[in-house]
Amino acid sequence: MLFAELAAATEDVRAESGRLAKAERIAAALRGLAPDERAAGASYLAGSPRQRVLGVGWASLKEDPPAPAAEASLTVAEVDAALERVASLSGAGSVAGRRAALGELMARATASEQAFLRALVLGDIRQGALAAVVGDAVAKAAEVPVKDVRRALMLRGDLGAVAAVALAGEDLGQFRLEVGRPISPMLASTAPDVDAALEKTGPAAVEWKLDGARIQVHRDGDKVRIFTRTLDDVTARIPEVVEAALALDARSFVLDGEAIALRENGRPHPFQVTGSRFASKSGTVLLTPLFFDVMHLDGVDLLDEPASVRVSALHALVPERWRVPRGGPEQLELALAQGHEGVVVKALEAPYEAGRRGSAWVKVKPVHTLDLVVLAVEWGSGRRRGKLSNLWLGARHEDGFVMLGKTFKGLTDAMLAWQTEKLLELETRREGHVVHVRPELVVEIAFDGVQTSPRYPGGVALRFARVLRHRPDKPAAQADTLEAVLAVRSA
Repeated sequence: MLFAELAAATEDVRAESGRLAKAERIAAALRGLAPDERAAGASYLAGSPRQRVLGVGWASLKEDPPAPAAEASLTVAEVDAALERVASLSGAGSVAGRRAALGELMARATASEQAFLRALVLGDIRQGALAAVVGDAVAKAAEVPVKDVRRALMLRGDLGAVAAVALAGEDLGQFRLEVGRPISPMLASTAPDVDAALEKTGPAAVEWKLDGARIQVHRDGDKVRIFTRTLDDVTARIPEVVEAALALDARSFVLDGEAIALRENGRPHPFQVTGSRFASKSGTVLLTPLFFDVMHLDGVDLLDEPASVRVSALHALVPERWRVPRGGPEQLELALAQGHEGVVVKALEAPYEAGRRGSAWVKVKPVHTLDLVVLAVEWGSGRRRGKLSNLWLGARHEDGFVMLGKTFKGLTDAMLAWQTEKLLELETRREGHVVHVRPELVVEIAFDGVQTSPRYPGGVALRFARVLRHRPDKPAAQADTLEAVLAVRSA
């Protein structure tokens, strides 16, 4: 298949608004892939190279980009082989080598293919159809049950590999839990409070929700491997967690949990402390493992067992100091008092399942809100093309405003249309795709927390900011101040 056909399919998917329509279009593209292209093609449609880590970034793509080819000639197989060469380069001169190899590939690509390649390498595919929807499309293309594809994805953790097997008509049952190979983590949906969460789950337990780094710990004898939420191997970075795993009284297991930096009083450090330590083996702060689930124990797979059975096995294996606190609804108040994010309400009878966020795990976190001022806005892409989308947010500070970050999340089509018209009225100048505006429009922003950020003048940024509503009724002079933002961080 021509690589241009995948680029065109991605543009078509970006223009679609419904999950079903997106899956149908992706399934059509998957059917056209040659057998040796299926693993790479499925990965590309899900928004990432099959190689996962290429060792190139924005600098490699922006410097002297080659003129695009006039006609499409690249195949999916050729692109995959080229990216494999890029990923394989290491050692002295590898940076220049990767840039050169990537430049050669870009020179063979048309303008639309170059844009698609650039987005793939930078992880910037915004077509609203990443792994979960592509998994549904694999089921459609292969004419197999969606549940079988989702289970295979959970166990293999590699969309391309699962797609290749399914599209070849082979048995997806060949994918089984293997100690040492990461599986996709189970995820949680959200609810505004514990009562609403319990309505979704039925009989459930309430666990603390920690603001740590998700880890999956595999042990087979004296061998331990630790994986992230994205299934990357970080064993070498956190030897203290390896040591804890080796101290447990079992020969083999697979545990789900968090690694988190805790103060001497047991309260958590800011997430950035955990994130910084998690990214590097060096550092003075140790990470504490806190586990909440077990998927395998001494030769027995527990994925299909009810959560109550898995938790009993967890309690028998892991001492209390390395377990996430668990109990009834009172845990929300206890978790917040100790400085944690909130709780996760977990159905007692649910098996361990990856994929879409269902009703078996439901997280409850108090929502912070601020009224901030729009300082600038970026033109959208894909289905938001022609609309002003990504808002630059600022808080009042001294005699002006200080930027705290950007967000395009939470905006409905109606909100996009309204803010495009309104912000164009406030336009003062343009720089490329950025429209600078008079700081007059106030927006109510929900966010999960505040973190230190040297990227912005105020020294902080909002975590997971999303727009709740526009506040044209509120003057910018009544927007929140930087001091109010800092108060949230220190609370």
